[in-house]
Amino acid sequence: MAIPISYNFRNVIVRWRVTLLALAGISLVVAVLIALTAMANGFRVALKSTGSPDNAIVTQRGSGSELTSGFSKDNASTILVDDRVKRDSTGRPLASPEMIVVASIPRLGDGTEVNVTVRGVSPMAFQVRQNVKIVAGRNFTPGLYEIVVGQKAADRYQNLEVGGSIKLQRQNWKVVGIFTSDGSSFESEIWGDVDALAPVFNRAGGYQSLTLKLNDSAQIEKFNADLKANPNMQVQMMSELQFYEGQAGQTATTLTILAVFVGVIMGIGAVFGAMNTMYALVSARTREIGTLRALGFSRTSILVSFMIESAFLALVGGLLGSVLALPINTLSGATGGANFSQIAFAFKVDPQWLVIAVVAAVFMGLIGGLLPALRAARTPITAALRDA
Repeated sequence: MAIPISYNFRNVIVRWRVTLLALAGISLVVAVLIALTAMANGFRVALKSTGSPDNAIVTQRGSGSELTSGFSKDNASTILVDDRVKRDSTGRPLASPEMIVVASIPRLGDGTEVNVTVRGVSPMAFQVRQNVKIVAGRNFTPGLYEIVVGQKAADRYQNLEVGGSIKLQRQNWKVVGIFTSDGSSFESEIWGDVDALAPVFNRAGGYQSLTLKLNDSAQIEKFNADLKANPNMQVQMMSELQFYEGQAGQTATTLTILAVFVGVIMGIGAVFGAMNTMYALVSARTREIGTLRALGFSRTSILVSFMIESAFLALVGGLLGSVLALPINTLSGATGGANFSQIAFAFKVDPQWLVIAVVAAVFMGLIGGLLPALRAARTPITAALRDA
């Protein structure tokens, strides 16, 4: 004969103080786990949205990032005259040769200097990357010491508002515009004319990357093979989307591992917390357990009843923790990227991790409730009634 589930629900409500303690412990574990995975997911999404599947990017062969890449202008010119490169209505190749450096910029609030990516681009960059839009001010004028900054950079660092100025290599640069790029990592960067920036940073001899559009993006693999076969070319080509996804890999994986590690450590604590809570419930209900046994309920029924109660508490705690973690979608953070610079990103709660966290909470409840439930099931009828 099974114990009605309504019995467990009534006990949870009657002993609400102990119930709240159990819910608080499990919900905290779930909220922290979701927060950390949201950080990793947000970073991954920021870099993934940086690239376009229609674009290709050329870097030095064997380089792990744009910052460690470098190739000559002759190499870039050879690529740009290839018939596979798409052209605009005037016949100009839709391509942007670029340079990348890192500059220290003081952060808003505490003034701490952090590394920010400065990207020298050609005016064609805004046609190659069509998701980049000037939302305040105007674009820089080629040849002048003018810069435009990403929205996230403007929100996080000093003197990057329209009309402000910063010093790069002892040269003052005026901020003339702010741009967005669908939340990608470009919004954490500072952009200026490559022909103006390169001499200032002693990079006039070549480029570090070349982003371009092809007539057919399916040609990237064949184009890359042709570049590798040319002994005068020490470059590689890949999809821009694939390139930036690769940049996200190591950091995002590290953040995910950290989330799981912290979740496991806190989960162990939550299991012991649930165990203590269930032991307290068993001790407080010794007479009830003896009465249930006297009424004919089997040890198995009592075991199952207490396991259901523990799992129910954990489920509610998991759902509560998920709800508490949802507002984290409104937060933003920053971490280091492959170019040793800060990349700002928005936290992104992954629905898949919500499900995983709730399932993990129920599992913690079952593990924590097992021993107390066994103790309750093994309590002799006479001892239970006598102790009462």
